[in-house]
Amino acid sequence: MPISSLLLTLTPIAVIILMLVVWKKPADISGIVGWIVVSVIAFVFFRTSLEVIFRSTIAGGVKSFTVSLVVATSLLQMAFMEKTGALRRVIIFIKTIASDNRAVQIMLINIGFGTLMVSVGATPVSLLPPIMLALGYSTYVSIALPCIGYDALCTYALLGAPVVVFVDMANSFLGKGHEISLSQAGSVFFMFLPIISTLIGFCMLWIVGRWQGIKDGWLPCLITGAVITFVSYFTNKVDRLVVLTGIMCGAAVIIAMVFYLVVTGKKVIDKSRLTVEELEYEKYYPLWKALTPWGLLILLILALNLPTDMFNFLYRKVTLPIAGLSADGKPIMTRALWNAYTWIFVSTFLSMVFIKPTSSQLKETFKVWWKRAPRPVFAVAIFFSIGEIMNFSGFDMAANKFAVASMVQVLANFSSQIFSNAYGSVVAFIGLLGGFITGSEASTIAMFSMYTMKTASLLHMGLEGMLIVTAGLAFGGGLASVISPAKLQNAAAAIDKMGEETKVIRIAFVFSLILIAVTTALVMGFLRIYV
Repeated sequence: MPISSLLLTLTPIAVIILMLVVWKKPADISGIVGWIVVSVIAFVFFRTSLEVIFRSTIAGGVKSFTVSLVVATSLLQMAFMEKTGALRRVIIFIKTIASDNRAVQIMLINIGFGTLMVSVGATPVSLLPPIMLALGYSTYVSIALPCIGYDALCTYALLGAPVVVFVDMANSFLGKGHEISLSQAGSVFFMFLPIISTLIGFCMLWIVGRWQGIKDGWLPCLITGAVITFVSYFTNKVDRLVVLTGIMCGAAVIIAMVFYLVVTGKKVIDKSRLTVEELEYEKYYPLWKALTPWGLLILLILALNLPTDMFNFLYRKVTLPIAGLSADGKPIMTRALWNAYTWIFVSTFLSMVFIKPTSSQLKETFKVWWKRAPRPVFAVAIFFSIGEIMNFSGFDMAANKFAVASMVQVLANFSSQIFSNAYGSVVAFIGLLGGFITGSEASTIAMFSMYTMKTASLLHMGLEGMLIVTAGLAFGGGLASVISPAKLQNAAAAIDKMGEETKVIRIAFVFSLILIAVTTALVMGFLRIYV
């Protein structure tokens, strides 16, 4: 296979990186340019028809619904909570937590609450920085901690959207009769959590207090890692619990840290940091009322996933497929009645019964949502479309087969030749690159998981090996959160400190490389054991 094919395949990725890093363009603009470049290369050099490119673009957008519509509905929910005052009440409550023990406060807020929030569709990088700043942390720490705190559990963000995307793509690759379940994938992804989640805790302690911070907080950190390990071990054993991993781990960490405070004789709630105005608002606005959007969402998700019959009905039977979009003719399973975006919207709507928003608050909610939502939603969709075009480049619809090797096949062929049995040592770095480019683990999976699976197949790694290297890819994509320009900028913007993120990225880059190196070692170790 000529080297020119590899260079052409890598060109769209290189262009997107240049757009992000050199020309500092936002993800949606970079995605549009990347889509244009990948479409031209697919058409001119990979003999891909315009119909295949068009179908792949639309199919990629539909496949992104698991993530893009969750982003859209969660931004609507956050805007609603902000404009009705619910979010302010939640922030006031968080400010009172664990003021006597900073290590516990960090674990409880940034890992526990941060994971719980990102699991139900909220955005810790926007919500937590003002809280951290109000608690007395520096600007640097207030930006860094929310971006790294939930990284280990990114696979279970947005109610398990990344792992659901992977299972759908894996089953498309494996074919009928060879499908994998959510629990099969989840059980492999789980293997990385004990070490990675614990190390992330230590990284956070170091950011706050260097070696003294680690010395003071090693026990809460180890407890947090152990709790995540214990809970995720069981949730990833059962299909219907996999998507609840983030919720359950976040809640368990919060409970464990509260218990630790009680046992060590420290205050759990301390209102001394609150202003007179905040104390008045606390009396006026009950916490239960402020939490109803998230509370109803969690109850709905539990009701849809815990009963086996309900889960099987919504996930396996009522798949609500869309036919006629994909270039290969395969229907796209939307599972709209099971996926999180439907229930985020429903929970927001139902919470109005308790919050009782005014017409002006609703008007402001939709105004803010329309201002915030389109670009991040489009950015997610466009990267799914780029991945789909790469997957189907060279596909002949009339013959229903590939006329020439696709871009993904080209990457897989060269990777298998160049890296051979050492492929596991680079896959996490590919994930880091994907996460940096797309700003999302799910988008990383959409762009690079098919390539990873094809490479694993060429190297005869078997199903277990394929799952291990793809989990390494996914973890790399999740760990990129701490160096993602979009996320760091969001965190800085939340406290009106744009530009400060450049100071964070220097140390964050070092930590991301350390964590990726550890992930790589785990991939190689697991491959040696299981393959």
